[in-house]
Amino acid sequence: MEDNSMNHYQHAAVHPKARIGKNVKIGPWAHIEEDVVIGDNTTIAANVCIMSGTRIGKNCQIFPGAIVGAIPQDLKFNGEDTTLEIGDNVIIREYCTLNRGTRANYKTVIGNNCLLMAYVHVAHDCVIGEHCILANNATLAGHVEIEEHVIVGGMTAVHQFVQIGSFSLIGGGTLLNKDVPPYVRISRYPASYIGVNTVGLRRKGFSTTEIRNIQDVYHQLFVEHRNVSKAVKSIDLKIEDSVEKQRILAFVRASKNGVIKGLNKRK
Repeated sequence: MEDNSMNHYQHAAVHPKARIGKNVKIGPWAHIEEDVVIGDNTTIAANVCIMSGTRIGKNCQIFPGAIVGAIPQDLKFNGEDTTLEIGDNVIIREYCTLNRGTRANYKTVIGNNCLLMAYVHVAHDCVIGEHCILANNATLAGHVEIEEHVIVGGMTAVHQFVQIGSFSLIGGGTLLNKDVPPYVRISRYPASYIGVNTVGLRRKGFSTTEIRNIQDVYHQLFVEHRNVSKAVKSIDLKIEDSVEKQRILAFVRASKNGVIKGLNKRK
């Protein structure tokens, strides 16, 4: 008797030139185009569309209705060969839409061990680092860059070219149009610094001393000084040197959009 398991891609449309790894499961009515690579032990659920230019790593899970590797929603896109590159152990939940790159970067990248919850949109040329979580309906415009271990709350909209530093936490429903430095919590409207991501840092193994040093840096940046250049000079002079301090300063100095502001406390 014929085996009708998902391993035989029953009712799925899989292009014969697609490169499918070992033990890949593909659900019914999935559609996989020609220039696609899928790594070993990945599961593609029913009604998923994986389009040309997509590269998917090992042990990934893609849930029903996701559209992976569609061309950019960018009028400047002219059909050039670009890719969407997804790492290993990535979970893509229902109805996510992930676009491949444009000529600007030629690729969109999602790092290893990320979780993209339902209805997440990742636009062209975005780069998402490892171990990131994007909650339901989070939306990234083009060219957004997110470093590792970042959590983006549900219903958050991130403006194009914004950069988000590592180990930061973006509160749900945030409209983000400025860069977010590492290790912080962001919320309110307009998007503002509301503190260091202390709980998240402890969970990731940061010591009490490291967290205190980070807090001291951000006290200078967001509380003591409203002028960023003055704050940077003060941090250089007053705060004990550390890897975290240097990472924050490097991020702030490199920011092209300007970093988010401290919370204005109303009396």
